[in-house]
Amino acid sequence: MGETYKMSCSGFGGQGVMALGKLIVYAGMDEGKEVSWVPSYGPEMRGGTANCSVIVSDEPIANPVVSQNISVNVVMNLPSFHKFVPLTAKDGIVFVNSSIISEKVNIPGVKAYYIPVNDIANELGNSRMVNIIMLGAILGVLPMVKVDSIFAPGGAFEHVFGASKAKLIPANRVALEKGMECARAQM
Repeated sequence: MGETYKMSCSGFGGQGVMALGKLIVYAGMDEGKEVSWVPSYGPEMRGGTANCSVIVSDEPIANPVVSQNISVNVVMNLPSFHKFVPLTAKDGIVFVNSSIISEKVNIPGVKAYYIPVNDIANELGNSRMVNIIMLGAILGVLPMVKVDSIFAPGGAFEHVFGASKAKLIPANRVALEKGMECARAQM
């Protein structure tokens, strides 16, 4: 029996949570896995809340919506922390944007990683890379998909952002590696 990851990505519109989910799904498709991506937007696209359900599995997916027992929970802002962290599975993992969330996950059996994605993005000189840094944190801890599937020519990055953005892959790979390093230092 294969591995199934039920992930929720949530945050403010404009933080790239939808793109983060799509990157994982396209990479999973390229690897021949079963995948689903279901978006949910708040009242505004930018500044309102946004979240998506992502499933990556070796098995067929019966229900594409992840609403409870979340095995991989990504929270990029405080409202998302309050709404989604309590829905984490007993043995789940939470990835917290510790640049803007100072609260700690306090659920027995749940592992939390505190990734200061905004701070890392600012150090790299590109505040728009917060989602790629968080993606790196996730992939640094969990083998959901391969990093090469994200950045391969014609791969997930180009699917999500378009072929014209392929020139941004080297900088985004650096951002992803920074996220991986940050998460692995907490293992």
